[in-house]
Amino acid sequence: MEEITRLAAQLGGCLQSLNAQVTTAESCTGGGIAEAITRISGSSVWFEAGYVTYSNRQKSLQLDVPAELFSLVGAVSREVVEAMARGAQSKSGARFAVAVSGVAGPDGGSPAKPVGTVWLAWCNAEQLFTQCRQFSGGRAEVRRQTVEAALAGLIRLAAGENPVQG
Repeated sequence: MEEITRLAAQLGGCLQSLNAQVTTAESCTGGGIAEAITRISGSSVWFEAGYVTYSNRQKSLQLDVPAELFSLVGAVSREVVEAMARGAQSKSGARFAVAVSGVAGPDGGSPAKPVGTVWLAWCNAEQLFTQCRQFSGGRAEVRRQTVEAALAGLIRLAAGENPVQG
C-alpha cells in the first residue's frame, strides 16, 4: 500500500509540473488505480476521470471499444486495452491515459490466458504503448501488482520515456 501511495504522489508531481491530467480505464483493478491517485491531496488538479468498465458492454458503451473485439480477441487483449486507453483519453480530454484488463483470479483463467495475465496500455496524444504481464499470487496480489505497474508506467510516460518495462 505504501509503495502505491508513493507512486501516486510521484505521478502527481510529474503531472503538476507538466500542467497535465490523467485518466484511467480499469477492468480487473476495479478502480484501484483511480483510488490510489485520489489518495493524494490535490489530485483533483491532475486527475481528470476514472472509468471502471468491468463488463464488455460497459467497455463499449463508456469507452467506445468495438464490440466485435471481444469475440475476436477477448477482453484481456492488446486490442481491447488500446481501445480502452484511447476511449478514456478521448472522452475525458486528459493528456495521459492508462488502461488495464486482466484475469485476477482465482477463477477465469485459461491455458491461453492463465490467472495473473494482465494487459496494460498507456497513451498520450502521440504515442500508445502496450504490455502483457504475468503477475503471481492471489487476486489481491495480482490487482496490487497491476496498480503498481500502471502507475510506474504513467510516471515514465509523463517523463517522456517508454512506459513499458522489461
